[in-house]
Amino acid sequence: MIAETHEQAVRIAALLRERGEKIAVADGATGGMIAASLLTVPGALDFFVGGGVVYSFRARDVLFDLPREAYKGMRGASEDYARLQARAIRDNFGAEWGIAESGSVGGSTHPSGAPAGRSCAAIVGPDGFEFVRVTETGSDERIANMEAFTRAALQTLEDALSR
Repeated sequence: MIAETHEQAVRIAALLRERGEKIAVADGATGGMIAASLLTVPGALDFFVGGGVVYSFRARDVLFDLPREAYKGMRGASEDYARLQARAIRDNFGAEWGIAESGSVGGSTHPSGAPAGRSCAAIVGPDGFEFVRVTETGSDERIANMEAFTRAALQTLEDALSR
């Protein structure tokens, strides 16, 4: 999987380097594969600040440092939830860009009730730029969904940086 996304990561790295900007990553159902893909690029310190896998409320609380009230009325694997996380990871890590993915990979019931095979990738950037893309695979295949969500999130990021 990582080899497949390496070319996407190389293009993303070039775009960020051209801009002199950095990104922070909040992986959710992707389990760290967004960050891992970006880190396949030599010299990733030029454009990658850091991030984490947000797979529990505790991880969410630590990485985003937001009060629980900030999530009031939101569900995981939703556009608003992913957008809030992208903003928080960007701001807390001092980057120009933030990417967050929130999804339901399948194999078990998602706590929010989100259907398996649904992912929201949110990108936030300078000057108020925000974009969210929803991916729905219609599948309950956990690993295949993780891979599909990672590719979709990286494509969303590349599209945002190419605008």
